[in-house]
Amino acid sequence: MSAPINSSSVSAVPLAAPAPPPAPTTTAWVLLLVLAGIWGTSFILMKKGLVVFSALELGATRVSVAALLLLPFALRHVGRVNREKFKWLLLSGVVGTLLPAFLFAYAETRLASGLAGVLNALTAVFTLVIGAAFFGQKLTGLRVLGIALGLVGTLVLMLLGGSAAAGTAPAGGAGNAWYGLFIVAATLGYGVSVNVIKRHLSDIPALAVTGLLLLFIGGPALAFLLLGTDFLGKLATVPGAWPAFGYIALLATMSTAVAMVLFNRLIQTSTALFAASNTYLIPVVALGWGLLDGEQFNLWHLLGMVIILVSVAIIHRAK
Repeated sequence: MSAPINSSSVSAVPLAAPAPPPAPTTTAWVLLLVLAGIWGTSFILMKKGLVVFSALELGATRVSVAALLLLPFALRHVGRVNREKFKWLLLSGVVGTLLPAFLFAYAETRLASGLAGVLNALTAVFTLVIGAAFFGQKLTGLRVLGIALGLVGTLVLMLLGGSAAAGTAPAGGAGNAWYGLFIVAATLGYGVSVNVIKRHLSDIPALAVTGLLLLFIGGPALAFLLLGTDFLGKLATVPGAWPAFGYIALLATMSTAVAMVLFNRLIQTSTALFAASNTYLIPVVALGWGLLDGEQFNLWHLLGMVIILVSVAIIHRAK
């Protein structure tokens, strides 16, 4: 018969502490910086495309080019995906890709590209809000504080930032911070899309998800572009149209296909928290491009930017 176990001796045995996450590798750092460069550059590319094309034309072109680029991947996977997933792919495509493409374009007709890059960080805020409201995500006191700060930072930009200096917006627009509401709406759509993908589409490869949702929205976007706008006429007659189209095509290619592949690789080689630090670097890149292009910012803009980035930091680190 075995000897009785001494409970005090058992309790004295220290429990093994969880292993700390591995330090980011050189590859992870390179991927992070490349991604920040790609996504941070997207706002200046939109601005350059708007020199010739309207917001409707830019949005439709961006979605159409991305859909055509990923069409082979979509066709490869369309027969392998449960049809029950199609409604979620369509929802994610509409609110997370189609509408934001037009909303960002409208915003940048009057808003400096650097400010657009900062407001894009609200995606983290709305991802948490939508997750808590509809997907059972836990809200802590710190996360509520982060959400509140994000909204305060947005109001500072809208109410106190005023208009950007003349010449900072595309096509000679005076720039109007209230156009940031279009970006707020777009980031709300991103928040819905992220939660839908995480809840309903996580079992489908990321490249397939993107290709399939673009398959659903790309056809209508292309039809509208060719039949409902003067896109082809501008390409044929307006000076500078082809370079402007090149900016939009580069935007669609890099920000959709290439960046997605790199981001998936980053997630695999590091931690989610490290990958999420893109949120802090993208506005820096966007602001840098804006300053190089002659955009001007006042102290209220700077304060609003800082508050928004602090809110995102709190949300990412809150447990």
